[in-house]
Amino acid sequence: MSIASLLRLFALWLILHNLVVARSIRPLPRHIALDHAKVLLGKQLFFDPILSEDRTISCASCHDLQHGGDDGLRYSIGVHQRQGEINAPTVYNSHFNFRQFWDGRAKDLKAQVYGPITNPKEMNHSMASSVKRLKQERGYLKAFEAIYTEGITSDTIADAIAEFEKALITPNAPFDRYLNGDTHAITPQVKRGYYLFESKGCILCHHGINVGGNSYNKFGIYRDSNSTQLGRYNITHRELDRYLFKVPSLRNVALTAPYMHDGRVDTLEDAVELMAKYQLGRYMEQSEIADIVSFLKSLTGEIPKIAE
Repeated sequence: MSIASLLRLFALWLILHNLVVARSIRPLPRHIALDHAKVLLGKQLFFDPILSEDRTISCASCHDLQHGGDDGLRYSIGVHQRQGEINAPTVYNSHFNFRQFWDGRAKDLKAQVYGPITNPKEMNHSMASSVKRLKQERGYLKAFEAIYTEGITSDTIADAIAEFEKALITPNAPFDRYLNGDTHAITPQVKRGYYLFESKGCILCHHGINVGGNSYNKFGIYRDSNSTQLGRYNITHRELDRYLFKVPSLRNVALTAPYMHDGRVDTLEDAVELMAKYQLGRYMEQSEIADIVSFLKSLTGEIPKIAE
């Protein structure tokens, strides 16, 4: 074989190797850089219903940090018992998502904060009114002035909440420990499930540090999903973006039922079967589904102390 042929083979191997690496799962870090003063202020705001119109709804109302970081409902309930139109995603590990919201309309956590506060079916408030209300609270005035030279503004409110949400990572899941070298951290069934997760094609969308959350994909590739939500189409108005949604993270997925953007299924088994049919166009045996579910359960991490 000529040197040129060897070089071409090496180049092909390198491309394939990089594709495999790009589609791998990486463990969550145990710690990330944080501004702890902002984290504590953001936590106070996260749990305080003061940001909602009638002082009844807080961020924590739809993102229960003791139960997966969501609310366990198909659609969340906002002020005046108004029902939302899309399933609330977990706030855990959301810092690692490449965009925020199912349709990706917010570029980061800070931009995301504005959405729930101003949504008529969530907090139904305005940032200007939130600033005015917080300025009437001596404790908040002192806390903001100690951190931000500009004091209480829409930007500093969003910044503090985003810093707290950034702290909400759930490391040390059994599968993370396995990736970090602990071969006894997972069972043989989990290993079988991970092999199927890779070989069946799930990992093409659910990969990286957040096992998802880093791309968009169409919901209903091989079957009509009958989705009433249009996803990215609402933002771009491009026909190609109809039913295109941000691929959700699968971390702690065992704790965040119901599943899909419209909460259409209640169990992981049903979610895996639906994804196999709609997204992969293939049938899975019940034993294969059980193994993949076992793997998904191994992605449940530790609740951070700041969430307690």
